[in-house]
Amino acid sequence: MPSDTRTVVLVEGESDRAAVEAMAHRHHRDLTAEGIAVVPMGGATSIGTYLAKYGPQGADLRLAGLVDLREEPDFQRALERAGFGPSLTRTDLETLGFFVCVADLEDELIRALGTEEVERVLATGGDLSSFRTLQGQPAWRGKPVQDQLRRFMGAGSGRKIRYAGPLVAALTPDRIPHPLARLLAYL
Repeated sequence: MPSDTRTVVLVEGESDRAAVEAMAHRHHRDLTAEGIAVVPMGGATSIGTYLAKYGPQGADLRLAGLVDLREEPDFQRALERAGFGPSLTRTDLETLGFFVCVADLEDELIRALGTEEVERVLATGGDLSSFRTLQGQPAWRGKPVQDQLRRFMGAGSGRKIRYAGPLVAALTPDRIPHPLARLLAYL
């Protein structure tokens, strides 16, 4: 991490980092030049470790991040333990710069784009036939296409990372997912 980093954006993994950086690039922002580092934690359960490293008891940097809905209580407890306040609500999390994705960032992107547009992105990336194969599997037949797309993105090695940028690039300005838009505005 560059020595002039003033803000650390904590994200669950590499695909979230790729999406945040792609969105910043779309808005003509150079996060590194602004002293902002996007740090993947290797999973949301590591939040306490990263708060200790970069928060008030550590490097005392400005913090922000994205959190999946199912990990929201973990983030609230970790932020409370790190001294960011008691009984934190979602509004408190947003005031602190942490924005909740329902259910995760990939889901936010799929909902914002719509399934047809995500399938177009997959076609451009050469993965539409592989997605059709998943749709034909007994366990996934008849399931909502949005759920099938989430599974497909998470099932392939590096697929979430590979498609983070193209999915963000396909967004129209009026369709940017709330957590991603709010995070970028916060930064």
